Amino acid sequence: MTILGVSDSHNAAAALLLPDGSLSALQEERPRRVKNFHGVPTEAIGWLLDSRGLKPADIDVVAFAGLPSIPLDRMGWLDFFRRSGSLPARLRTLAGETPLRQWVERERQQRRRDEYVKLGFRPEAIRRFDHHSCHAATAYYGQPEREQPVLVITVDGGGDGLCSTVSVGRDNRLERLHSVDWSHSFGTLYAVVTYMQGMVPLEHEYKLMGMAPYASASASRKLADQLHGLFRWAEDGTPVWRRAPGLPHTLHIRPTLEKMFYEQRFDAIMGGVQLFTEEMLCELLSRAIRSTGIRRVALSGGVFMNVKANKRIMELDEVEQLFVFPSCGDETNAIGAAFLARAERSGGAAIPPIDAFYLGPDWSEDEITAELAPLRDSGAISVSRPDSINEAVAELLAKGEVVGRFAGREEFGARSLGNRAILADPRDSEVIRIINEMVKSRDFWMPFASSIAAEHADTYLVNPKQVAAPYMILSFDTTEAGSKTLRAGIHPYDRSCRPQIVTAAANPDYWDLINRFHARTGVGGLLNTSLNLHGLPLVHRPADALHVLMNSGLDWLAIGPLLVTKRVGRAQQEHPDRAPEALATAP
Repeated sequence: MTILGVSDSHNAAAALLLPDGSLSALQEERPRRVKNFHGVPTEAIGWLLDSRGLKPADIDVVAFAGLPSIPLDRMGWLDFFRRSGSLPARLRTLAGETPLRQWVERERQQRRRDEYVKLGFRPEAIRRFDHHSCHAATAYYGQPEREQPVLVITVDGGGDGLCSTVSVGRDNRLERLHSVDWSHSFGTLYAVVTYMQGMVPLEHEYKLMGMAPYASASASRKLADQLHGLFRWAEDGTPVWRRAPGLPHTLHIRPTLEKMFYEQRFDAIMGGVQLFTEEMLCELLSRAIRSTGIRRVALSGGVFMNVKANKRIMELDEVEQLFVFPSCGDETNAIGAAFLARAERSGGAAIPPIDAFYLGPDWSEDEITAELAPLRDSGAISVSRPDSINEAVAELLAKGEVVGRFAGREEFGARSLGNRAILADPRDSEVIRIINEMVKSRDFWMPFASSIAAEHADTYLVNPKQVAAPYMILSFDTTEAGSKTLRAGIHPYDRSCRPQIVTAAANPDYWDLINRFHARTGVGGLLNTSLNLHGLPLVHRPADALHVLMNSGLDWLAIGPLLVTKRVGRAQQEHPDRAPEALATAP
């Protein structure tokens, strides 16, 4: 059975699940070059089908993730949250609780079906699955443990009327036990605070998380306690909560928060909201574990993109094993919908767990060369083909250079996992400023991450439960060696690390690069941040990587087996001795 999973809401994506269990997936923002694209992922669908020689009529099931929603671009989201506390916005929300909502939803579903039928998909192939069921499916079927019961928890801002579910996965099936209406969503509250801090909601929440450790502990505690006063946990101990009596839907909570935050420092607000969120999630997990007796936990939903909260959950005594589905926002619901369709038709045992997250396209050397040709022919770049691209990159990194890397299959989701990455020596804190000035323009308080070869993880990370961390979805305290060796790839204030633990099995080429760097420096990890310009998606085509090179201070790009540099780059002007031997053969 060939299944196409589709999420056409915020950060639209598509996933193709083949009869042999192989999975491919692509976010629509990548080929379109529109951050968090919201709508029908036609480009992603086109690549998935073309890559396998398929036509729309060949698809057995088109699995939609959730109900259709109104597409909003970046400015649309800002306007949506700008108006969210107003009376008209509250009235619209109330109207959504009347029979009018059912009529509107039917109309939207029909329009969505019509769009996909126009693309050539058979109407009878179309199925829809509940938003939070899709999140739960990624968490349960994405992890390898199926022989014993698994506690599956989802939390997000909201989807199909809910913001959280608690389920049990056993015998390759999911059973939902509890749910919480989205009007009580503290994920939405976090988004409202993001907007109130002058940032883009549903995109910049990670900036609040990054600032939180800088806040005064007492100030954060005070605000967190006030936020807790806005919610009530079920008295019977079940893992559900409600907002306090008289409090509006959390989408419209801004006036309440403005009074609470009056004359409070910005860092205290961020610290308080982060602390409150961590504690709400820990309480949810503790209650769910107590009520079910299950200590193996799998998580999904956008709120679990919060790696600091995941760290707190991981450290709970009640948690025996933890799996957080990588990049667990709405983009991965395309995968969840495909999983549910497979489970419905063939049983959950037919769904292999996720073993790596390189689900997008690869590019041949011929394709790369063709996209390099205009810049090479114009004399703007030099191109060489080293005997070993990894050896050349390791040499550059060891000499203090910053190198873009475009190699292998594209990562899916929000994190760079080494194949579309900007890499640097993690020992030098100065490289943070250099990368920000060159390319990233990140806020000064935001940390970078580290890719660490699995053999060195215990040297650098405090991980007593030996929780697997291949996806940059968890954070850890660092050892003394880790805080020194990886100091540019950890949080500068609390010295925590959001690592990608790289194994030879998951990504042998990237693992080899890290080990070549280790052979030169004694350091078993690299600073890793995504290969993109500020405000744009991760690069997709070789031309996108070249665009980053030519429109930033970056001087070096390893692209497939080729090493590219600008004819007159910053590094060559300031440090002509740093060019690797491979460049001697450049045309």
